[in-house]
Amino acid sequence: MLTAVTPAVWGTTYIVTTELLPAGHPMFAALVRALPAGLLALAISSTLPHGDWWWKAAVLGTLNIGAFFPLLFVTAERLPGGAAATLGAIQPIIVAFLAVVVLGERLSGWRVGWGVVGVLGVALVVLGPDAALDPIGVLAGLAGAASVGLGITLTKRWGRPDGVGALTFAGWQLTAGGLALLPSLLLEGVPGQVDAPAIGGYLWLGLVGGLLAYTLWFAGIRRLPVTATALLVLLSPLVAAALGLCLLGEKLTPLQSTGFVLALAALLAGQQTAPFTKGPRHP
Repeated sequence: MLTAVTPAVWGTTYIVTTELLPAGHPMFAALVRALPAGLLALAISSTLPHGDWWWKAAVLGTLNIGAFFPLLFVTAERLPGGAAATLGAIQPIIVAFLAVVVLGERLSGWRVGWGVVGVLGVALVVLGPDAALDPIGVLAGLAGAASVGLGITLTKRWGRPDGVGALTFAGWQLTAGGLALLPSLLLEGVPGQVDAPAIGGYLWLGLVGGLLAYTLWFAGIRRLPVTATALLVLLSPLVAAALGLCLLGEKLTPLQSTGFVLALAALLAGQQTAPFTKGPRHP
């Protein structure tokens, strides 16, 4: 349940980006979300990487944050909120196949199947006839799903050093990802004006969507099966759609309601092992 808080919070990214943040500055938004939160976590924990964890933290930070954040914001700016989140719903399917290659796990047909059902459900919720699918937004969404899918899988493979907590681990990656984003400011620059709503949006994305969410996420990855964890990301588009209903006056058709139920069913079923799988017997 705690791990599920993370994708639920991520689902607010789309409405915060489109309603509160200055348009046209996805790299700046990604940097502000990552680097200050990472430095705060390092200040709290007073623990730096050591040995090969310097390069591992850099790789994970780039995949999970440095590449993913700007792709996420580009997607959020170019696609409707729910449509942007739909592309992230393919992440469990990507992770299921990466787990075979990277972790040596057997392919879970059960979870791949529910991953497909989840994508279908999310698509029914958000991809209405008025959904404008900007090609650059679509490519950014797919690339973001692939990047974070590989990041999740490598996080599971490498674990984290003994004695290093989830907050410290999140701080390493947020800082590494934020540093990777610094050169982008030379190309994009900073917004000409940042008003009070934008400041509130940046604080929400950095402290809640960044520091808190990633601390819970990395704690969950260590304890849960990687594919089951990835299926929790289905909450993100569902939360995005729910916020559209509550805050933007959107409505769900009967078909969209069916999709909502399908996505929830996929999320819950994917947390279980296949009913036909025989596990070890205990006396």
